[in-house]
Formats: sequence, C-alpha cells, structure tokens
Amino acid sequence: MKSELVSRQKKQSTASITKWVLIGSALSFLGIFILVPLIAVFTEALKKGVELYFLALTEPEALSAIKLTMITAAIAVPLNTLFGLIAAWAITKFEFKGKNMLITLIDIPFAVSPVIAGLVFVLLFGAQGVFGPLLAAYNIKIIFAVPGIVIATIFITFPFVVRELIPIMQEQGSEEELAALTLGASGWQMFRKVTLPNIKWGVLYGVILCNARAMGEFGAVSVVSGHIRGLTNTLPLHVEILYNEYNFTAAFACASLLAILALFTLFLKTIVEKAGG
Repeated sequence: MKSELVSRQKKQSTASITKWVLIGSALSFLGIFILVPLIAVFTEALKKGVELYFLALTEPEALSAIKLTMITAAIAVPLNTLFGLIAAWAITKFEFKGKNMLITLIDIPFAVSPVIAGLVFVLLFGAQGVFGPLLAAYNIKIIFAVPGIVIATIFITFPFVVRELIPIMQEQGSEEELAALTLGASGWQMFRKVTLPNIKWGVLYGVILCNARAMGEFGAVSVVSGHIRGLTNTLPLHVEILYNEYNFTAAFACASLLAILALFTLFLKTIVEKAGG
C-alpha cells in the first residue's frame, strides 16, 4: 500500500515537472520569436523620438502606401467574403461532381508560394503575357498597377473565409433550412433569418483573418506592383524600400503599424472566439 502511494506520488511529480517544462518551453519560444521582435520594432521606431515617428508615418509616400493598402483590403475582403459564402454553401449543402476538386482548388493559395502566384499573374497579364496584347489594345494596365495588386491580394486571401465556414456549416447540417423552406420561406429569407445568424461568428472570424493577410501581403504584391513609389507601393513594400535605403527609423515606424494591426487582429480574434464559443 505504501509502495503504491510512493509510486503514485512519483508519477504525479513527474507529470508536474513535464507540464512546467512544456509550459516553459512554449513561453520561451513565444518570447524569443514573437515578444522580442515586437519590442524591437517599437523600440527602433521610437528611438529618435515621437516627432520623427509621426513624421515618418505622415510623409506623402507613406500616406500613399497606407491608402493603397486600405483600398486593396477594402476591395479584396468583401469579394472574398462573398466568394466564401457561395463556395461554402455549395460545398456543404449540395452533392455534385468535382466537389473534391473545388475544395482542392480553394486550398491552392495555401500550397503555392505567393511569389510564384505573382509570377503567374505576370505571365498572364504582363506586356508579354497571354493576355498582354489584348490588354494593350484596350489600354488596360494590370501588372505594375493597382488592379494587379488587387488581383494578387484576392488570390492569396480567398481561402480564409470559406475555410472558416465549411466546418461550421457541415456541423450544423441542413435541417433548419429545410424546415424554413417547408414553412414557406423564400431562399433569401431562409439565408437571412436562418443560415446567416448561425454562421455570423464564422464569417466575422474569416473576415478578420482575411483582412489581416490582405494588409500584410508581401510576396505576390511585390512581384506585380513594380515598386513605383507613391503609386504601387503598399505598406509592406514601403517598409522594405525604407529599410534597404538604411532609413531604419522610418522603416520601423511603418512596420509598427503592421505590428499594431497584427495585435489588433489577435484582440478581435479573441473576442470573436469568446462570443461565438
């Protein structure tokens, strides 16, 4: 009896040590790879004073980059939200040939490097691309212009909303929608009063993640933008240019905006998880 008690105490002690080792390892990892870089960004940004910090954020090129970033997100996020609702509805409510292929295609942006995605758009819409001559004939410019940035951002971010909605809608099933239709509701009434209230937190969660990725996208946008100052530079590209020019204060000041966006995204994500959970 005594030996069993000692053995149990040793197991509990070992489990407790293992628990604290794992927790300590996780916290150390977060501290080294997340907390320390964040502190470094804000420290460097404010190193030469608050005045220079705000001056770096309000110069014309920085304001242009911020504006373009917001415009791109304002176009990409609603379109991807609409696509996410349609695709998730089709995948979860209907059986059709090619369903697995559609799911695979949705996951392509997760599997393909953003730089490769950007190169694909250059090969399609560039001056020497597949549609280049046709676009040139109508004086339509996509690559090295705002439309190319928007298209690249839409491609990179379109899985986020649909991937949040598919498991939610699969779990809920179709019973409530069928009941609404049986009671005489139209398709729009069913969607607005039955489906949307059940998936609203998933939609919001996907929109938050989609918006954060749209504003922070670098690889694909870098390829299609042309890096034209004041015209086709988004905020991440502007940070790169400033850093390459050794203008570290301005670079870190602009980078701090992206860091603030990341922290705000995590805050909203936590709120939505609690509200929806």
